[in-house]
Amino acid sequence: MRSSRPPLTQMLLLPLPLLLAPLFLSPPGAGGAQTPNATSEGCQIIHPPWEGGIRYRGLTRDQVKAINFLPVDYEIEYVCRGEREVVGPKVRKCLANGSWTDMDTPSRCVNRTPHSERRAVYIGALFPMSGGWPGGQACQPAVEMALEDVNSRRDILPDYELKLIHHDSKCDPGQATKYLYELLYNDPIKIILMPGCSSVSTLVAEAARMWNLIVLSYGSSSPALSNRQRFPTFFRTHPSATLHNPTRVKLFEKWGWKKIATIQQTTEVFTSTLDDLEERVKEAGIEITFRQSFFSDPAVPVKNLKRQDARIIVGLFYETEARKVFCEVYKERLFGKKYVWFLIGWYADNWFKIYDPSINCTVDEMTEAVEGHITTEIVMLNPANTRSISNMTSQEFVEKLTKRLKRHPEETGGFQEAPLAYDAIWALALALNKTSGGDGRSGVRLEDFNYNNQTITDQIYRAMNSSSFEGVSGHVVFDASGSRMAWTLIEQLQGGSYKKIGYYDSTKDDLSWSKTDKWIGGSPPADQTLVIKTFRFLSQKLFISVSVLSSLGIVLAVVCLSFNIYNSHVRYIQNSQPNLNNLTAVGCSLALAAVFPLGLDGYHIGRNQFPFICQARLWLLGLGFSLGYGSMFTKIWWVHTVFTKKEEKKEWRKTLEPWKLYTTVGLLVGMDVLTLTIWQIVDPLHRTIETFAKEEPKEDIDVSILPQLEHCSSKKMNTWLGIFYGYKGLLLLLGIFLAYETKSVSTEKINDHRAVGMAIYNVAVLCLITAPVTMILSSQQDAAFAFASLAIVFSSYITLVVLFVPKMRRLITRGEWQSEAQDTMKTGSSTNNHEEEKSRLLEKENRELEKIIAEKEERVSELRHQLQSRQQLRSRRPPLTPPEGPGVLPRGPPELPDRLSCDGSRVHLLYK
Repeated sequence: MRSSRPPLTQMLLLPLPLLLAPLFLSPPGAGGAQTPNATSEGCQIIHPPWEGGIRYRGLTRDQVKAINFLPVDYEIEYVCRGEREVVGPKVRKCLANGSWTDMDTPSRCVNRTPHSERRAVYIGALFPMSGGWPGGQACQPAVEMALEDVNSRRDILPDYELKLIHHDSKCDPGQATKYLYELLYNDPIKIILMPGCSSVSTLVAEAARMWNLIVLSYGSSSPALSNRQRFPTFFRTHPSATLHNPTRVKLFEKWGWKKIATIQQTTEVFTSTLDDLEERVKEAGIEITFRQSFFSDPAVPVKNLKRQDARIIVGLFYETEARKVFCEVYKERLFGKKYVWFLIGWYADNWFKIYDPSINCTVDEMTEAVEGHITTEIVMLNPANTRSISNMTSQEFVEKLTKRLKRHPEETGGFQEAPLAYDAIWALALALNKTSGGDGRSGVRLEDFNYNNQTITDQIYRAMNSSSFEGVSGHVVFDASGSRMAWTLIEQLQGGSYKKIGYYDSTKDDLSWSKTDKWIGGSPPADQTLVIKTFRFLSQKLFISVSVLSSLGIVLAVVCLSFNIYNSHVRYIQNSQPNLNNLTAVGCSLALAAVFPLGLDGYHIGRNQFPFICQARLWLLGLGFSLGYGSMFTKIWWVHTVFTKKEEKKEWRKTLEPWKLYTTVGLLVGMDVLTLTIWQIVDPLHRTIETFAKEEPKEDIDVSILPQLEHCSSKKMNTWLGIFYGYKGLLLLLGIFLAYETKSVSTEKINDHRAVGMAIYNVAVLCLITAPVTMILSSQQDAAFAFASLAIVFSSYITLVVLFVPKMRRLITRGEWQSEAQDTMKTGSSTNNHEEEKSRLLEKENRELEKIIAEKEERVSELRHQLQSRQQLRSRRPPLTPPEGPGVLPRGPPELPDRLSCDGSRVHLLYK
């Protein structure tokens, strides 16, 4: 930033004889003083002190004589002649209200006091030359430069000389404790302490009140230090770190980010800063989705950020830890166009290029990882480049400090904070000057200060608290907690170097934007992966193919139904129970029609029509199954009931009454209707969404695909399916059993029961396999639809072909005019009625013959018993000699038949 100060040749030193001015420019109201009047033209011209002059920039002597007012923002500079020096403000600026700055303090020329006659006032300082923040590398030279400038001024502490006693704290509280002890217990007495980093300032400020010491920090940003009860004598020219948070929140809102993540080093300064940020983002409606912390190794927290898909990340850590973090960031690829990092802005400009043995990343890798990150830092250098109380502009200060440094500013720690350290000395000098009466008021002797003198401490505190001046870092003023109020600078790392992209004034909520921000992807990234919800729709090729098959199946069912109705007078058709076959054809048509709503999804219909489609699926499948399978089950049930029972229980069932068959089908259909009605009323089906795992698109875009699938479901879906599948499964299993039991039965009443059994086998097997498979594959819409729809199509085709095609073939090939004898010949599954009656008569005759044989055998058994009784009686009598001779028959028992035999209606007696 270039200086706004014109060359010395453009300044005019007006001598006293030319400008008849009073000796002093006194405050308004003082006797003999000229008070400038505010006008709309600027500020009234003022005149120099006695034996002094004023440099009017850009004006000639004649121009000064001719004008009475100077424009707004115009600056004048006081100078004195000879060995005299200016006491009071050396530079005044015309304000917009028509007055000059610092009009309450006069400017005068006084004789210089030799340094040998001035009393020393000592400052105890702790500069971190190394450690987490090596800010002392630039801040110490800035403090020494400020002491030289202050001690050279005769209007500030004219009787005193500020001297510095300092140590290297290494930004370590333990090291600082040692040096604090030396500063307090070794002479000379220090009137103020100046620590650097926050951890050291916390220690020093908490202990300083016990020694009645004011603490003034130039590099502490911890929000905890704003606690006046804990740190009652603490001041800082470095604003609190919480001053970054309003800026961060403003940027989050500017770029539309609602979700952020944080990673912090576990120190008090960063913890308290993050707590404050969390409160502010909640007020702004922004969410911290993930919060990570680490002590020394950031590897695991960085991996967690990657796993949690963090995009907008706020990092709070010291410079040394920042290198460790971004080495891990490079390894995890947590950088690029999808990510934005917010860091603290007080690192060295080339902090990521500095060699660090604790990391194993190259400079190129680190440069790639940090590219594009945003920093927020307090404005530590006055961007207006106007002259400060030290009569230097901010640019002149930077040039002067750079000459004092031993190495390049980018490689010097604390170079950005150096203006704060410089202004800290000026704030201290002005406060001591006011306390000692150097401003013309009564004061105290600073040399009388000791660690028990609270009176002087209180006066220094009040003077410090009321500080207000223009420093090289901007306007210096402290709030009630002793913290500096300042603007925030917003920078972005572009091409390896930081570029200013804006300023933010939190007191006025004013964001000044330069529109120079650059993004790797061309625009600010999203705060999270953009999730695009996409529905998985059924393959249209599959749906059309199955729909064609289903349509052809419905046509086939209509043809079969028409054939059956048209030929219902044919005896062969009549003996197959045509009405039940008609119901089977209707059921197959309904089941095939269910294929269409099964394939309808959000691709074809809106979400409002989805519940209707769900109900259509359920009712068509339920009624189709009940009519189609129920009519076949009824046939096989009655065949088994009539023709597989014992003879004495089936005499009264010889005549099959059709109404019983229809009643059975009606009961099955009624059960379905009742179940579906209760289901629809109590827990109706509705549209539900199944969400799957996110998928990455093939293109390198910052989006994720969230697949979703529509389902028909209800609150108690599993319960209803259990009831429905339960009794349907029992019917299928029972149908298989009945078909097996009746496979050898022959009857003319239902002459196609074997074909029905075959159809039941196929339907049962397909249903028992398809039902669980479709439940397992419910998340795969194509596979589930293919299994369900093809099972319906195949089972319907098989049923229609098995039941109706043989009938069609028979009637077509043989015709309806064939004889009754031919018509009643056994073919396939039918039996001749005459042969059936003949067989029944033969069975009756056999039973009658069996009764006769049983009676004969019972009679023979009685005769044998009588003969055995007689033989026993004879054996007890003495034997008699039978007369022998011709004509005498031998005595003995009569010969009996050995067994009986029957042949037809004749009984034969068989002898041995």
